[in-house]
Amino acid sequence: MQIQLERQRKTKKWLVPSLIGVLFLAVIACVAISIYVGWNLTHKERKAVVETPQDYGMVYQNVTFTSKDGGLKLKGWVIEPTKQAKMTVIFSHGYGGNRYEPNVPFLPIAKALTDEGYRVIMFDFRASGESEGEMTTIGAKEKYDLLGVIDYAKQHYSEPIALYGVSMGAATSILAASMDEDVKAVIADSAFSDLEGYLRTYMPVWTNLPNVPFTYLIITLIPMITDLDPAESVPIKAVDTITPRPILFIHSKADPSIPYEESVKMYNKHPDVFELWLTDKAKHVKSFAMYKEEYIQRMLAFLEKLKK
Repeated sequence: MQIQLERQRKTKKWLVPSLIGVLFLAVIACVAISIYVGWNLTHKERKAVVETPQDYGMVYQNVTFTSKDGGLKLKGWVIEPTKQAKMTVIFSHGYGGNRYEPNVPFLPIAKALTDEGYRVIMFDFRASGESEGEMTTIGAKEKYDLLGVIDYAKQHYSEPIALYGVSMGAATSILAASMDEDVKAVIADSAFSDLEGYLRTYMPVWTNLPNVPFTYLIITLIPMITDLDPAESVPIKAVDTITPRPILFIHSKADPSIPYEESVKMYNKHPDVFELWLTDKAKHVKSFAMYKEEYIQRMLAFLEKLKK
């Protein structure tokens, strides 16, 4: 009996320190994984620009824009319309994409707009395509890239300016429009309404890691190791500044990446001014791919109303 009690005491002596050690290593591992994933989320591998407007029969020029916050050089295209220009529409691509955004794709939309007299500007956000920069911030800093492109359009052209973006580019378009009153309208396809709120629920979509404990750790650690502050990317607050200027929200009810409720929440802030088109069955930013004719018709109808 005495021997058994002695063994139990010895077991307890090493068991508690061992458990503490295992717990400590687990915490370190979770933090290390979170830092690694957070870094990769903000330092995406660039995708090459492999198509140009010329592939779709459009005349264009290569242009270098300047971001408004730090002078980063941003590469892009200006595509002139086939008739007298009546408006300039600036396209903004999604997270991890580039100016021609093959996931949508952008170039056929640009072709449809230029055929109707709309000048189109397409560009690479920072750290994307051929632009300068090392880090993507999911709209927080990209809004300054877009503001720089807007400044270029105002300096070179007299026509009104509208913004069109998808996913991160849609959210960024809303943010930029709230900061520049010369933007007449926004077309936002598959935008999130609040970056931090969205990530707290849907981070696993992008990381393939369980929400607990990684989402909290990543959101907490990213601002410490990068220049990304999710609080700088809250489109649902920006829409209040945009109104009474109109926004056309487009979103698929089958979007697995950014739920359509994100757009609905923003639309509901000012339904008397904003428009909402919910599609069916399309995946993330795939509404154009599934509903090409209606997509273009709705865009053109929305833009035409701006002239009245």
